[in-house]
This record gives sequence, C-alpha cells and structure tokens, in this order.
Amino acid sequence: MKLIDAATSLLVLVDYQQRLLPAIHQGADVLAQAVRMADVARELGVPVYGTEQNPKGLGPNDDAIRQRCQATLSKMHFDACADGLLELLPLDGTKAPREIVIAGCEAHVCLYQTALGLLAADLKVSVIAQACGSRTAHNHELAMQRLQQAGAEIVSVEMVAFEWLRSSNHPQFKPVLGLLK
Repeated sequence: MKLIDAATSLLVLVDYQQRLLPAIHQGADVLAQAVRMADVARELGVPVYGTEQNPKGLGPNDDAIRQRCQATLSKMHFDACADGLLELLPLDGTKAPREIVIAGCEAHVCLYQTALGLLAADLKVSVIAQACGSRTAHNHELAMQRLQQAGAEIVSVEMVAFEWLRSSNHPQFKPVLGLLK
C-alpha cells in the first residue's frame, strides 16, 4: 500500500445535492467533511470535480460544493463513469492523475457505483468514509465494506491531507493544518 500522492491525485465529490442532503444520516457533518476535503485539495493544487444525479429532480449540489469544483457533471446513471466522468477528468496526459480520492452521496448507490467504475478503469480509488453519506448508517457501513472488498482504500479527511502534505516542512502545512482544526 502506498501513500496517496497529491501530484497524481484528483478529488471527485458525488451528488451533495440540496434536496438529497436533508435525508442523509448526519448530512450536515458529511457535507462539512466534503467541504473541508475540497478546501485542502484546493490549497494543495489538487483538482476538484463534482457530479449531480438528475439535477432537474434533485436540484443542484449544495453551493459550498459547487463553488469548489472546477467542473460538475450532470448525470442520470448512478455510475458517473457511464455518463462521461472519465472523459471529464484529465486522465490522458503524461502527468495525468491516476489516483482518485472520492466521497459522496448516497454511499451505497451513486458513490459506490461510481467508485466501481473508476476501479474498472484501472485507477487507484480512495474513499473518504466520513465525507460519504446514506439515508441510513447501515447502508453507509455496507457500502464501505463492499468498496474495500472491491479494492478501494477507505480513508479519512486527515489521512488524505497528511499523505498529500508528506511533511510539516511542506510550504502549505500551516494553511492545511488550519483547515483541519
């Protein structure tokens, strides 16, 4: 197992939609963790992308998520890869990201199926458990178990942040530490 590398990573935030979040178990906390992760990514120059499931029906992503994403993919499939996520992400250059850090809602549906799609594309996938949500804690737990069995790494916001930093000598260490406190 290798540390997650900021130079080869990007962050994907799946379906933090305004009409969906109130139904998510501890939805405010899940959203706060996703925003924190996006802020860390932006501080370290890691690209951030979003997805929205059926935005006509579920509305757009929460503004805090939308404003932190370089681009947002509208989709109808639960697996965002089936609606063009792989084409949206900068994966074809010589220094293209090969590690996807991902979080989203619902953990057992869109997040799960999108992570499987990314794994099928031979990408390393790290799922930020505390920034993922489902309507029930049980569905969240099952999703994390199945994702781990499928080959995804289950991580936390702080694990990713400190792996991206590597050292307290990193020039962005203090700003990132401020985001984590």
